[in-house]
Amino acid sequence: MPRERRLSDVLAAVPGVAASAVATSATPGAKDRHEAERELPDLAARLEELQERLFAEGTRSLVLLLQGMDTSGKGGTVRHVVSMMDPAGVDVAAFKAPTEDELAHHFLWRIEGRLPSPGEVVVFDRSHYEDVLIVRVHGLVPEEIWRPRYDEINAWEAAVRERGTTIVKCFLHISYDEQRERLLARLDDPTKHWKFREGDIDERARWADYAAAYDEAIARCSTAAAPWYVVPADHKWYRDWAIARLLVETLETIGPRYPDTALDVERLRERLAPPG
Repeated sequence: MPRERRLSDVLAAVPGVAASAVATSATPGAKDRHEAERELPDLAARLEELQERLFAEGTRSLVLLLQGMDTSGKGGTVRHVVSMMDPAGVDVAAFKAPTEDELAHHFLWRIEGRLPSPGEVVVFDRSHYEDVLIVRVHGLVPEEIWRPRYDEINAWEAAVRERGTTIVKCFLHISYDEQRERLLARLDDPTKHWKFREGDIDERARWADYAAAYDEAIARCSTAAAPWYVVPADHKWYRDWAIARLLVETLETIGPRYPDTALDVERLRERLAPPG
C-alpha cells in the first residue's frame, strides 16, 4: 500500500494548530469513500496478520486510545475496526466515572491496571485524559490539581513506551452539527434509546469548554513517545479507514515477528503420517 506520506504523519497533531481548527468533514489521505471502502479488506487482512505476529511474539504490546465528544464514534470504531483483529489477543477497557476505590488512588492507578499484557492489544474507550477534560470542564478538582497532570501524563506515557507498549492516541473529531444529527438519529430509532442520556444534551452546552480542554490536552501531550492523531470523524467511513491505516502503520513500525521455535518439523510430519 505505497503512499507518498504515511497517514500518521498527515493526522499527527501539529504544534501551534488547535485540534478544534481541523475540519471535521475532511478526509486527508483518502481520495473518496469508494476508494477507502475498496481498500478496507486489504487493510483488514494486513491488520489481522500484524496483530497475530504481535500476539505470537509475546514481547511488545499496543494501546489504541480513543477520545472524543459524545457520539464521536468510539463504540463504532471498536465494532468496525477493532473487530478486524483476532479477539483472542484484544481487550477493551471502558473508563467511566471512577469508583470510590479508584478515587482513593492516584488518577493513573486505574489506567495502569488495564495496560496490555505482552502481545496484547487493548482499546481504551476514554482514558486518563478524562482527568484533564471532564474534571476541568466540570470543576471537579481545583486547577492546581489538574493542571500538573499534563506533565505527569507525558512522563507516564514515556515510561509505558519504554516498557514495550506503544500508545496510539486518536481524537475522534466531530462537529457540533454532526453530533446533533447523531443524537436525533438515536431518538428516531427505538432500538437506540437505551444509548441516549439526557445528560448528553446538557454536555452540548459545554461544547466550547470541552473544545478548549481538548485543544490544550492534545497540544500539551502530543509527544514523540505518544503523539496525538486528530481523526476527522464526521464521515464514519473515513474514521474507520483512517484508524485501520494508523494501526497498520504503527504495527509495521513495531515490526513484530513470529518467534523462532525448536520444532523438528520432519519428525513431527513422520508422526502424523498415516499408519502403514
